Amino acid sequence: MKLDLELESMQVEVGGVDLIFETGTLAKQAGGSVVLKAKDSMILSTVCASKKASDEVDFFPLRVDYSEKFSGAGKTLNGYIKREGRPTQRETLVCRLIDRPIRPLFPKGYYNDVQIITTLLSHDTSVAPHALAFCATSAALLISDLPFTKPVAAVSVGYINNTFIINPTLEQQEESKLDLLLAGTADAILMIEGYCDFLTEEQVLEAIECGHAAIKKICAALLDWQKKVGKEKDFSTVSAIPEEAFNEMNAILKDRLKPALAIKAKKEREHELSVLKDEIFEALFPKDQESKYKSRDIALGFKELCSQTMRNAIIETNSRPDGRKTDEVRPISIKQSVVPRAHGSSVFTRGETQALAVATMGGEVMAQRFETIIEAAAQRFYLQYQFPPFSVGEVGRMGPASRREQGHGKLAERAIMPVLPEKTEFPYVIRLESTVLESNGSSSMASVCGGCLAMMDAGIPIKRPISGIAMGLILQDNNCIILSDISGTEDALGDMDFKLTGDGDAITAFQMDIKVEGITTEIMHKALMQAKQGRQTILEKMVAVCPKHRENLSQWAPKIEVMQVKPSKIALVIGPGGKQIRAIIEETGVDLDIDDDGVVSITGVDDSGVQKAKKIIEDIVAEVEIGTVYDGKIVSIVNFGLFVSLVGGKEGLCHISEISHERIESLEGMFKEGQDFKVKVLDINDRGQIKLSHKVLVEK
Repeated sequence: MKLDLELESMQVEVGGVDLIFETGTLAKQAGGSVVLKAKDSMILSTVCASKKASDEVDFFPLRVDYSEKFSGAGKTLNGYIKREGRPTQRETLVCRLIDRPIRPLFPKGYYNDVQIITTLLSHDTSVAPHALAFCATSAALLISDLPFTKPVAAVSVGYINNTFIINPTLEQQEESKLDLLLAGTADAILMIEGYCDFLTEEQVLEAIECGHAAIKKICAALLDWQKKVGKEKDFSTVSAIPEEAFNEMNAILKDRLKPALAIKAKKEREHELSVLKDEIFEALFPKDQESKYKSRDIALGFKELCSQTMRNAIIETNSRPDGRKTDEVRPISIKQSVVPRAHGSSVFTRGETQALAVATMGGEVMAQRFETIIEAAAQRFYLQYQFPPFSVGEVGRMGPASRREQGHGKLAERAIMPVLPEKTEFPYVIRLESTVLESNGSSSMASVCGGCLAMMDAGIPIKRPISGIAMGLILQDNNCIILSDISGTEDALGDMDFKLTGDGDAITAFQMDIKVEGITTEIMHKALMQAKQGRQTILEKMVAVCPKHRENLSQWAPKIEVMQVKPSKIALVIGPGGKQIRAIIEETGVDLDIDDDGVVSITGVDDSGVQKAKKIIEDIVAEVEIGTVYDGKIVSIVNFGLFVSLVGGKEGLCHISEISHERIESLEGMFKEGQDFKVKVLDINDRGQIKLSHKVLVEK
């Protein structure tokens, strides 16, 4: 086993940037350790595995952790605690991006605990780190002794001025109509996660092909490097399910598995399958006797039999377990305005999947603030997805959003973003909640459909409604069957989960996970076109219930006014130590937010308070103009005239000769401080002194 390696490096150019892989100097006691450098970005990825696997574990216990060190960008956190704590949403999403394509590449029968820890140590602000983090992880696995033998890589793809760009910079990504990350081997694509501003299926397919060409280049370089520096692979703990176990299970089941899988109702089907599974365990694990099998082998073998039975039935009959055709969408029902005091709500039910979507609107104070190594900002639109255990009839944990919940929520959120109205047209911050009430597949796509309907119910003028659908795949021998709107069983036992959102013309988001290699461009194109048909079918159901957004906002929605002030006037509105803005809030009962560009958002529960606050701010920032008449107040009285307050905190002098057409010898006793006094501006000199007159407003 090599522990004291000298520095070994490899370099490959991708998207105009040199990716430098290094090993042998950092974290040498890990099973595999790689440093990936791109410009000034630096990522360390390590992998470790336990020596043995538990006989009771019937799943692959892989854990992926990704973190970003703020010190790598030359800064620290803004909060009270300066040490990085629980993963941010961005870090969690990158963990999922690494996990999803790597997990199926480990051999079946490998159950050792595996932990991948990938850390962004240095961040070049021109380099997006997520694809690089994946490549560093792949390299660490490849040169380790873990039974991971096939190089895999990831790239991001942008689309600017009708040109696809590999690994665009963060600045380029701001201009791009496409945000795509794809991972795969030299032979096949394994994972896709993409968001776009209504691109066509043909454009999406072209982007995937463009990205795969770059992936092939990285994989070839990694394979050569593995031959040079990689450790010998250890397959000693990989175990297969005994063939004899399959034979005994088949004898016990006696052709009862196929009719059990054909039961349409989820709970009834699961109950019948549970009964069959219990029979198998009772027969193969008799009481007070030692079984020749491991419980893990029987549990996994039963799942494999279910998969093969379902797949064969679909291939033979071209019909699915619930009786649907391969391109048929489950029955849909929609109920609007189900939550009385919410600004907008919808219950979207498709088959045995049901999502309650609720839309809430507010001012800038409602924006979701966040901080990452790249930026500290606030989201004006965000979707929060919740998957409570009762949605699948189980008892489970409640608390902070899980990795899965964060991933599903972000997919639905990014899918809807292209249809949002512009801030200038609709100044509200929008929060969407999607609570899954029932689940039997594709709850994230139900959240997209329900989310759009809830916003339309709230009166939010979205550009156009969109829908979402999840596609599946049965790939066996020479058979290839695409399934529309997959259920939970078809997702678990099939070969693909391909989610797409958009309307009948174009796509806004897509996410694909593949469990097998061999997905060709032709298969992907067929899936895209069948998904387009399915999206259109679902959208027709949605539009039939809610043809367009409501003309008026809910009576419970707050009132918002947006106004622009000169940036130089911001300090006047805020006042010393925030005194002025606090006074406005206390007097009118509104919420105020002012950005650095001078955009003022005024939010209140009633319109009168909003309009009052707007008038106060207008007066504060107003410019005094020659020839304009103002309703001022006397602020001080002197022998030679009156000082009168105008708008914007400005004061002018009304000379004693400009008060009346008649001569005034003394002002004593004629006026009081605080008295209303109408004046006209006669002149403003080069020193900003304002000359006022009252007598020009009074007849002789």
